[in-house]
Amino acid sequence: MAALKKTALVAGLGVAALTLGACAGVDTSGSGGGGEFDPGDRLTMIVPMGAGGGSDLSGRSIAAGLEEVTGKSFSVENQDGGGGAVGYSNFLGLQGKADSLLATETALINLALTQDVPFSWESFTPIMKVGQDSTIMVVPSDAQYETCTDVVDAAKAGDVRMAVSGGATGNDAIQFGLIEKDQGVAFQRVPYESGGEAIAAALGGHVDVALTNPGEVIGQLESGDLKPLCVIAEERYEYEELADIPTTVEQGIDVTFSQYRGIIAPGGISEEAVQYWVDASKEYVETDSFEEYMSTNYMQVDPLFGDDFAAYLKDYEADLKAGLGD
Repeated sequence: MAALKKTALVAGLGVAALTLGACAGVDTSGSGGGGEFDPGDRLTMIVPMGAGGGSDLSGRSIAAGLEEVTGKSFSVENQDGGGGAVGYSNFLGLQGKADSLLATETALINLALTQDVPFSWESFTPIMKVGQDSTIMVVPSDAQYETCTDVVDAAKAGDVRMAVSGGATGNDAIQFGLIEKDQGVAFQRVPYESGGEAIAAALGGHVDVALTNPGEVIGQLESGDLKPLCVIAEERYEYEELADIPTTVEQGIDVTFSQYRGIIAPGGISEEAVQYWVDASKEYVETDSFEEYMSTNYMQVDPLFGDDFAAYLKDYEADLKAGLGD
């Protein structure tokens, strides 16, 4: 369930709805006429965000893990745009096709609640949640800021440029909006399509502050090119490399946020197809590849499958909806 406190309306909505014709019926090709389901040999993992960010890392890692347990080959396609809206809308057009998966995260819920898009999480088939992670606020190593409170104080005195990836209603925008409401400040937002671009902007001095997941930025933290100010969470990370980073709550900012990651299939696929991908996912989380992905990206391990993942998404949607409507 999403860890969410102190909410804020997200401004700047108004991306036009993307319309695609969903294919009618269920694709039964590869089902062997009632035999054991086979998704075929040309499989696709869609990443609805740009290359280099957390969603890209997640999609490619999970695709590689599923290749290991199924013996199938995946091609990975980045379909960025609209903070994920383009990729999810394209995926909607694959109704009934069980040979494609999508690397999903919180944007699926955000978009449906805040924009006029033709989908919600119920348009698709939840397969697996691998876990969740919290966000770290980072700045260049030579920045004057030492805490997130310093950033808030600076925003009260003047403009602070914030890198915002994922669009006007993505995770970054929501988290900055929550801090703005909680602290009574306003940030100058500079949009980027992916977390990788936001990190590059911070490194290049084009923005003052960025939000990022640990897996995206651990190299820059270890090298000292960027320094962490706080984790947008109630509790600190337990990983040794991150354990010294204080939380927003510790610094008097009553805002927390947790992002899930996982995979979904198109809507309208057969029960046999659902079971195939759920079984493959359960096998994947028992592999060394899964353990390496989670630890390398500093994720909180909490796998859920099929109906349990759907129940999680329902609760997450209710939490976020209540937050945005506060």
